[in-house]
Order: sequence, then C-alpha cells, then structure tokens
Amino acid sequence: MGVSTGAAHAAVKDAQSRPITAGGFVEKGPIVFLDITKQAGLDKFLHRSGTAEKETILETMGSGVALLDFDNDGWLDIYILNGSTVDALKGREPQPRAMLLHNNHDGTFTDVTDKAGVANERWGFGVAVADFDNDGWPDIYVANYGKNRLYHNNHDGTFTDIAEKAGVTLGGWSASPTWGDYDHDGLLDLFVPGYVKFDIDNPPINGHGKIAPNFCQFRGINVMCGPRGLPGEQNHLFHNNGDGTFTDVSVKAGVSNTASYYSLASVFIDVDDDGWVDLAVANDSVPNYLYRNKHDGTFEDISYVSGFALSEDGREQASMGIAAGDYNRDGKVDLFTTTFSDDYKTLYRNDGGGSFTDITFQSGLAAPTVPFLSWATAFLDYDNDGLVDLFIANSHVYPEVDQQDWGTTFAERPQLFRNLDGKRFEEVPPVIGTGLADVITARGAAFGDLFNDGHIDVVINNLDGAPTLLRNVFKSDNHWLTLKLSGGPKSPRDAIGAKVFLAAGGVRQRMDVFSGGTYQSSSDPRVHFGLGKATRIDSIEIHWPSGLKQRVSVAALNQTSLDCIATITEGQNLVLPPDAKKSPGKKP
Repeated sequence: MGVSTGAAHAAVKDAQSRPITAGGFVEKGPIVFLDITKQAGLDKFLHRSGTAEKETILETMGSGVALLDFDNDGWLDIYILNGSTVDALKGREPQPRAMLLHNNHDGTFTDVTDKAGVANERWGFGVAVADFDNDGWPDIYVANYGKNRLYHNNHDGTFTDIAEKAGVTLGGWSASPTWGDYDHDGLLDLFVPGYVKFDIDNPPINGHGKIAPNFCQFRGINVMCGPRGLPGEQNHLFHNNGDGTFTDVSVKAGVSNTASYYSLASVFIDVDDDGWVDLAVANDSVPNYLYRNKHDGTFEDISYVSGFALSEDGREQASMGIAAGDYNRDGKVDLFTTTFSDDYKTLYRNDGGGSFTDITFQSGLAAPTVPFLSWATAFLDYDNDGLVDLFIANSHVYPEVDQQDWGTTFAERPQLFRNLDGKRFEEVPPVIGTGLADVITARGAAFGDLFNDGHIDVVINNLDGAPTLLRNVFKSDNHWLTLKLSGGPKSPRDAIGAKVFLAAGGVRQRMDVFSGGTYQSSSDPRVHFGLGKATRIDSIEIHWPSGLKQRVSVAALNQTSLDCIATITEGQNLVLPPDAKKSPGKKP
C-alpha cells in the first residue's frame, strides 16, 4: 500500500544488525566526499516542512536546491528552497524562507537572500534555472504549493518576481520544472509537472473523509495518505512568447496529463537524437511519461512503446527523480529513475530511436538499491576516469518505519555507484567520517563543480534540517575539462538543449546541457568531462539547439586550476579564461 509498488522485501542489515539504510559503514576505503556544510556556512539554513509526525503527504515530499552563477563571476552560487507549515500558510506564524548563498571563492558562502529578493516565503518544492529572456543572466523558476514564482535576474545581484505578468503562477501543487526550447524558436519554454490536488483545509487523513483506508497504510500500519487515492494535478507546458510572457499550450501540445498521474520530476532532453528535445516525466506510483517531439509544436506519447513507462516486469513504479546521461559511451542519452523502498531503482538503456530497455539487474544496481527510498539522482564522473557514475540521495517518507524491524529507516545514507566498464556499477563503500556515511533526510540535490577544481560536488536539501554540502575530495591524477556554452542568435543564450561529444584517449563521451531532472533541483549548467589519463583531446563536436554542428580543437590540458574551464560561443572560437595562458607549467 502507500506509494510502494513493489512487494515487501526481507530486512537487510549490516554486521552490527543495523538497517543497511543507516549502516554498512566501513573503516577504510576510497574517500570521495567530505561533509563541509558547517565550514562552508550552509548550516545557517534550516528547512521546515509541517510537523515531525508527517500526517499529510504535503509535509513529506521536501524541497529542492539549485546551483547557478547568478552574478556571472564564474563561480556557482547556491539557492535552497524551504518548505512551510499550515500555521504559516494561514498567517499564524512567519513563513520559512528560501536562501541564496553567494560563493565567496574561498570555500565559504554568504547569505544574500534579502538583497536578492528571492526568499519565496511560500511552500517551496521545485526549482529550475535558465536564461529565459536570452539576456545572458540566469533566472529562477520556483514551483510551490500555491502560486509559483519566476524570478527575473536584474543583473545587479537582485531579482524581480514577474510570474504574474508572465502568466506562469498556476496555483495548485507544482513539482520539478524543466526548461527547454521545444519548438526551435531560440527561446526557452517551461514545463511544470503537477503532483496531487491537495486541500489544506480538508487534508486526506486516515479515517477521515472518502479516501479508502488502504491508501493510508504501509505494510499494515497506518501512515499518511496518498498519492494513490488522491486526484492528480495537471501538468503545464508554457510557450515562451519572447516578450516576457508565456502561453499555456499544455493541451494543444499533448502533455497536460489527461490520466491525472502524479508527476514529480521532468527533463527536456533529446532521447532519439533528431535534434529536437523530447520530454521525460517521472511519475509517482503510476507509469512514467515519455513524450517524443513531433517538430510541429506537439508531442507524441511514446511512454509504453518506448519501454520507459514500466519496469522490466511490466510494473509501474513510484518514480521520484530522473538522471540523464550516456553511461555506456555509445553516444545515446540513457535514463535512470529513483523509486520507493522495497523496489529497485531503474536504469533504462537507450537503444536508439526512442526505445529503452530496463537493464537494472544486469548493471548491478538492483539489489543494493531495494531497501532505500530514493529521491534526487544524477550521472556524474566523480573520479574523472571518463565514465559517468551514479549518485542517489535517500530517505523514507514514513517516520513510522523507525519503530519497525523492516531493515529501513527514516533518515538514510546516500549512495554512490562507480561505473566499472560502461556495463556494470559497483557501490562505493560508505567510509566512516565521510559524506557517504551521513545519515540524513535527503530530498532535492544539485550537482556541480562549486570550487572550480575539476571535481563534482553535491548539495542536498534535507527535510526538516540543515542542508548537506558534500565536497568531492577524491584524489587521482586523472585529467578533466569543463565547458561553458553560450548560444548564438538562433539558440537559447545558455545553450540548454546542446549536446557535446568529446573524443580523447580512444573513447567518445557525450554530455547534454539541460535544466531540471534530478529531484526538484537544478544543477551546474556547464558540461564536465573526466578524461582519465588522456592528456590530448582529439575532438570536440557541439550540436547546438539551432541545428548548427561545430567542431572545436583544444590542445593538451592539465588537470588542475581554472585552466580546464573554458567558454565556447556558438559559431565562434574557444575562449579560455583570462589567466589560463599565464599559469606556469600549465597547457591550456
């Protein structure tokens, strides 16, 4: 019952009889992440979401986080959404506030929320960053329970909420948004998933109202109700009119969620490589959506025929988040979805032509993920060996599980899976004292190189607590390259929708620029390539959203400092950082 679609599994415990979700720790092993939350200054933020008892589904889903360079200084800043309480929504107590943290370039961050004007002060869930008006500055869309916000970047460290004028406020329960230019007009459009219809004055509570009791139980115990048994919210596609306003074209485009499914995460990405972004949507407890772009302003629902709607055994899953990336280096973008406990988290291999195969068991990802309840996720090359690995943020929705002997816990540790050979993954052990051993109530997470050192870091927004900043400190002599793309007049300025193919060391990698995915969050817009031991890049080919294909030649690169971060403007030559050629001993 509840939102679990899998059968109950036997408890998995470690050698000390601890549930594996809060155990399995080792004393020695590879050190990948260190928790530097306090040192960085992120501990000043505290997330709130209803009461500790979590009597309603509204209180359990958590909020997202975004990484963006809001002041264009070349360093990623952090925007963390907050939840709320019923008393706050009714004006009986102050609203919890979101927080914008400016990167100080020294490993610390400063709260600039008040100056920036992005406190939100609504029940925040999802966030997606994009330069929707092509002015060269990133803007922020916030999906709330209630009215949404569109924060326009004023270029001076402040933002203005223009959602009402733009026509994108909605007013129900919105979830993880995504930006993408679905109609090839060079302007980014906005997709906003809807979760469930929820009446705060008449919430679904076990034993009250018309909802069936079985929708308020999990493994035979009473828990909060939903999403099954509740009406689904509609999904919305907003077409960018180019004048600061948007038009809702959801029904015309065929993506309005007529089945009233419970949509949580979304991402515009080109799954069939026809040059037009498609739309993947992760749905909770019901089949997933995959919409193929028909090039005429509409989409074709290929969810079932593609293989993405259901698991390998033909079962709907409680999907929460989406990762998109080319894990096997075959040039096609694959998809990974996170799911509920008592169920494996699902890896869909892209077979081409919009067809996917669930290969979770063959990849080694099934058994280790079953006990966990998972949210945010991403493909990232944590060790820069040229193969993208997989990160998963975990935590249960039912506090009641801590009183049961089910081998699962409310707070859980994250998981990191190393890509061994493009075919199989192996879990990186959680070493005591490192970030992988953090037992937290994770929900949203964003991924990116916060310190411009060539390592992908993770920021996690935890339910009812401080966030977690995991700094990647993995030591290796592998090389890397990060590219910031700038679109030309016929592409979005921030190049969302672009694909980059890099050949080095005898292998060819693919990275995509997208906004959204993961869970309620938005990650580093730059593309990062691990190069392994390769010191020479053979070729870089960029497929821009406009349709232009551009090849860029880059000389040998070192693996340290800002020398490996460069900007490419559509139709122009590579632009290196100002100090790159000055650094002694480096080969930019």
